[in-house]
Amino acid sequence: MKMTFQKLVIGASMAIGVSAIATVPAQAGTLSSATLGGTATSDYSVYDVQGSSTKLVQQPSANDVQKVLDGDAGNPTGNVELRASSEQSGFDFTKNTTLTGQIGDQSITLSSLTATDWFSTGSVLDTSYGASNFANTWFNQFYDAAGLGASLIPRSQAFNAFLSINGFQRSSDPNISYVNQNDTTGEIKIGLAGHYNLKDYYAPLLGNLGNLLKNGFQASEVVKVTYNNKTDFLYSFFATASGLTNSVGLGADGNSHSGNYEVSIKGVPPAAVPEPSVIIGLLGVAGVFATQRKFKKASI
Repeated sequence: MKMTFQKLVIGASMAIGVSAIATVPAQAGTLSSATLGGTATSDYSVYDVQGSSTKLVQQPSANDVQKVLDGDAGNPTGNVELRASSEQSGFDFTKNTTLTGQIGDQSITLSSLTATDWFSTGSVLDTSYGASNFANTWFNQFYDAAGLGASLIPRSQAFNAFLSINGFQRSSDPNISYVNQNDTTGEIKIGLAGHYNLKDYYAPLLGNLGNLLKNGFQASEVVKVTYNNKTDFLYSFFATASGLTNSVGLGADGNSHSGNYEVSIKGVPPAAVPEPSVIIGLLGVAGVFATQRKFKKASI
């Protein structure tokens, strides 16, 4: 009877230990080991937060890059702008800037876009409206979000006007504000800082066409994401207010970073890691087994 009771205790202890391991959530969190690269490695900007404003960081360190990526949709903590010179004259649209890091157990790379990403139709680049490429797919959605259909402006005319102001390269420099993963489902969410009201940005650039843009329309920049051997172009036409504006320091415009656009991909759930308390519990079970062996040897 005594031996049966000991077996029951050991069995229950094992069950509790195994159950604890099964219910311990995996630890993933935010992007770690962030590094910058690409063919234009140094073409990036880091914006930290000062009060309710984002502020350009002068000569940012690796710690500055990591720090601003640790927020979420409810609390953006700044952002890293990839290919920051996209609005300057003489911009080389063949190069990119990347942000690579670890999320859970996997590597992930976020990149700015190049002309090839936008206009490739196989072996050639085609910048015309109606071509079978990403530029046309994305712009048709942009046209609808901007409300230009109500103005009866032909899509082809709007496309050419957008192309003439370098609109595609202006949409190629994503501001990454966070990269987070759901510990259970593996879903990866990426925050893109942008304008809450994009008409404020494009209306002065597009002249008469700009006046026809829908007030308050929203569109994020595009980020190229490579994860688990798959590459996606991610973007959104819906923003939440970030509670921030770029209003302090060099280059502040008072409007940028006011919107948070969240995009997501399916991720690989990270492997569960037992908590220290669980490991201690299992060591206790192992101790019971060891003690039982000693009792058996002593009774022989």
